[in-house]
Amino acid sequence: MKDLRKDSVVMLEVGDDAAGQRIDNFLLKIAKGVPKSHIYRILRSGEVRVNKGRIGADYRLQLGDQLRVPPIRTAERPDQAAVPAREFDLAFEDDALIVVDKPAGTAVHGGSGVSFGVIEQLRRARPQAKFLELAHRLDRETSGLLVVAKKRAALVKLHDQFRDGQIGKRYLALVKGRWLNQMQHVKLPLYKYLTEGGERRVRVSDDGKTAHSIVRLVSRWQNFSLVEVELKTGRTHQIRVHLAHLEFPIAGDDKYGDFTLNKDLQKTGLKRMFLHSTKLALPHPLSGELLELESPLPPELASFIAKLDQNEARDIKPTQR
Repeated sequence: MKDLRKDSVVMLEVGDDAAGQRIDNFLLKIAKGVPKSHIYRILRSGEVRVNKGRIGADYRLQLGDQLRVPPIRTAERPDQAAVPAREFDLAFEDDALIVVDKPAGTAVHGGSGVSFGVIEQLRRARPQAKFLELAHRLDRETSGLLVVAKKRAALVKLHDQFRDGQIGKRYLALVKGRWLNQMQHVKLPLYKYLTEGGERRVRVSDDGKTAHSIVRLVSRWQNFSLVEVELKTGRTHQIRVHLAHLEFPIAGDDKYGDFTLNKDLQKTGLKRMFLHSTKLALPHPLSGELLELESPLPPELASFIAKLDQNEARDIKPTQR
């Protein structure tokens, strides 16, 4: 990518990685650190041209478009050099997408007090990659399957598939208490809000957005249950809030969980939230071929289950899911 900080106009030709993207989002991406207000000002003023003509901020770039960008003064980003390159364990990769097996404790992207995440580390590890973008999100403390697009066409299709419910997503969660139903549909609307300290939270509320989870019992002990949760919608903190609202908080959940229990669990070896993205089933965004991917419980969660078996008797054994 050419340096937009120079004192001269830059001419760019739109390739596969940018085709279909809105011009405003494209400029915000290539001119990181520039205020949005400045990007929209140069668009309104006509300083940005496509094929020698003026365009609006909602114009979608086409393959081969000739883009004129005026010089844009951006602040240097010293923190960029601090992003360490990292390759992650992968469940799948081809020329269209990567499915990362994300470890707990790693954010999917930088922001909200986090300098970098999976996507920044992947880009640093793969400087030759022209396009790497998250197709969805996982909470920082949630481990498991995370989809990254390697082509814009794949990203657009994946977004459509997630929105239309074409992608099957299943998670394993260990909850406090004895879950009784073999299968239960949970349909409780969720409302996002900010705490007085500015932290993002979610609660069940009639004013919220529709949210649907299907909870299946996998195993049960005297004081805990292992459940598999299938998401039919993808709201923020959906599994965590649905289970906590039903008085089955996830073990180790530091936002919606049982905080006294969490302290005891830390002493016995569970030092993270027990929530793992274990299965994905999706039509390949370009070929349409069905992909069925699975991630086993990571060692720290599997070892805690083993300790639980030592301390408490199971009355329901693991079944084929």
